[in-house]
Amino acid sequence: MSLSRRRLLGVGLAGAGAALALAACGSGAGGEGQPRSGGTLRIGALGQPSKIERDPHQTLSNDSDFLILSLVFDALTVPGANPNTAPRLASRWTQLDDPRVWRFELAAGATFHDGSPVTSADVEWSLRRLHEIAGETKVPVVSAQDVTADGPSAVRLTTASPNRDLPLLLRLMTFTVKQGATDFTNPIGTGPFRLESFNDGNARLVRNERWHGGAPLLDAIEVQRFDSTTAMTNAILAGQIDLASNVGAVAGRTARTRSNLTVVRRPNDVVIPLVMRTSDGPFADARVRQALRLAADREELVKQITSGYGTVANDVLGTGDPTYDKTLARRGRDVPRAKALLAQAGFDTSARYQLFTKEEAAGEVDFAKVFANQAKDIGVNLEVVTQDANVFYDQTWLKAPLYTANWGTNDSVIFFASKTMYSGTKWNESGFKDPEFDATYLSALNAHDEATYTAASHTLQRIEYERGGYLVWGTADGVDVASSAVHGLPRLAGYGRVQLEKAWMSA
Repeated sequence: MSLSRRRLLGVGLAGAGAALALAACGSGAGGEGQPRSGGTLRIGALGQPSKIERDPHQTLSNDSDFLILSLVFDALTVPGANPNTAPRLASRWTQLDDPRVWRFELAAGATFHDGSPVTSADVEWSLRRLHEIAGETKVPVVSAQDVTADGPSAVRLTTASPNRDLPLLLRLMTFTVKQGATDFTNPIGTGPFRLESFNDGNARLVRNERWHGGAPLLDAIEVQRFDSTTAMTNAILAGQIDLASNVGAVAGRTARTRSNLTVVRRPNDVVIPLVMRTSDGPFADARVRQALRLAADREELVKQITSGYGTVANDVLGTGDPTYDKTLARRGRDVPRAKALLAQAGFDTSARYQLFTKEEAAGEVDFAKVFANQAKDIGVNLEVVTQDANVFYDQTWLKAPLYTANWGTNDSVIFFASKTMYSGTKWNESGFKDPEFDATYLSALNAHDEATYTAASHTLQRIEYERGGYLVWGTADGVDVASSAVHGLPRLAGYGRVQLEKAWMSA
């Protein structure tokens, strides 16, 4: 459940506009040069053998699986630079006179790998199947029947209420398969690469010459699954792979000393917040939550947890959003004020409270331990409990009073509002139910101009800052390490890193 949850990008390119969009958000990892065709990119990605998944509509817990499926299948939309939603299988979209209805037009010339054309019936089947499996978290409509074909090359989605951000909420989630497809042993996708072989999470993909976005430059991509960032780091240092995807700060520090390697930093990439349950329990009082926020030494956390590959944050999710409110007062550490708030709230400082975490995102367990030590200064005694990720999502997530979360995207305030804070979402991590927040969120989705939308976004951020259920201490940069022969890698935060269609290799 975990990575599927974080991949709601929630988080392609069509025709000539595709190359331009990717060029705008990509940059050569190994210096300047004229793009050339050919070569095989060997890329390492994290994945556990017990979580291998080949169905693009099921839970994708492995980075390696998500990378493979993102290259084989096209989503309707993908992350972009500015704006932060770009076309892929959908070439354009329009909100109709009924603001609850969006029409997505398919890219001209889009075909499956077997040469058959992509039709609206294929997209309708795919979105309905995805909704039946994952519900509104991936296809934000009430019923699968709210997805309908509109002629041979367009689909309509009808939401329960106006939703101006629907294209953003569909990014890198809405993989299209052939109508009726349920077996993906030998997948037939529409993406820039075709699957040639698959073995234990490792795959070889070859160029799709007929891709609607223009044939990729690489002949092939070989994805190698790694159980740990340490193993992946050793592989890139030894020259066994050409690209270590999302390998982390430790590898980045080491690679800086190697002339044959390049570090690619993607800002606002990963956020590891502390989740405090707001609906009941010891942290339900907003004053207690504020006290914990004031206990955090954010600069020290960024220094220790991200090794400097990160940025201090201010208790708002979505720091990469163009509407991010930089006027909110920078919250620093204030131990006396935190103690006073705890006293006012009647918080029991003699008790010991469990802080649940798991070894999932790089630095997640370390953050829990460092913060627990900082919290002692305000009289809050935290016992860090590290769980297996599967146990965590079965027993702790959405239930415990205090735990860490991690999200591999951080570029949209509305995304987090819709998925983790709106009272109507089933993924409300902190049990946050705030009438003003809900009303503002709905008004943002129904905004008719940018000024109204930005104002609503700022109100959402203020509420989150003042009384939300998150302590957002900082964001970690995404760190990829590449051979100096690799160029054209995307620098988008989050899961934009899987958009490798314009990557190329020098001789």
